[in-house]
Amino acid sequence: MTYIIGDVHGEYDNLIQLINKFQKNSEVIFVGDIVDRGKKSNKVIELIRKNNYKCVLGNHEKMMIDFSEYFIKEYPNIPFMGFVDAWIRNGGQQTLESYDLIAIDKYDGKIICNKNDEGFNQYKEDIKWLKSLPLYIKLNENKDNKPIVISHASIADVWHLVEFDMNKDIVEQYSLWNRKPPKEDSTIFNIYGHTPVSNIDTKKHYINVDTGCCYKKEDNLGKLSAYCIETNEVISV
Repeated sequence: MTYIIGDVHGEYDNLIQLINKFQKNSEVIFVGDIVDRGKKSNKVIELIRKNNYKCVLGNHEKMMIDFSEYFIKEYPNIPFMGFVDAWIRNGGQQTLESYDLIAIDKYDGKIICNKNDEGFNQYKEDIKWLKSLPLYIKLNENKDNKPIVISHASIADVWHLVEFDMNKDIVEQYSLWNRKPPKEDSTIFNIYGHTPVSNIDTKKHYINVDTGCCYKKEDNLGKLSAYCIETNEVISV
């Protein structure tokens, strides 16, 4: 069986519960945004790497990669990181905390660096791995007579551009940030995440598997979900 998992966002415990519901020896693919907001992003990456699960690049991984260039260069001599960086404000703080690389100063509430060689080395290794993630994965299976393509955000409407190198910036922008669902005349069947939905609708010409796992306090969200390609089944925890 092949299971496509929605945005995990560091919610490692939910991920373990979900995978335990899968048939053994199944193929597992993640739609990106495996990090940030939840408290155990490092454990999520560790699990995926250890099991050689497939994963596409999400916008949160891209932000983490971009920020890492500065962080790795300056670490640990960053006395005050502040809240000015977009990644820090959008869940990056929790990710760095999961590696025990930062802490909150108990006197003024500011973010300060921890000296932690083991966590820093793991962070650097994980960044290298994140840089290797593709923008999309095209499967051999079809659905509704269309090839299945896994991406983080909807990429179907620019699929005709992917084979031309000159369009790589447009393709990347769509695959990481697009919020619009695919048009009905799309030439691929796109399975993606990025934009939380309360329930996965398997009757549409695409499937959004992000059910907002990290938004547990919001109505109709807060679940981690997966879609099984062979059975058309949705599993949520």
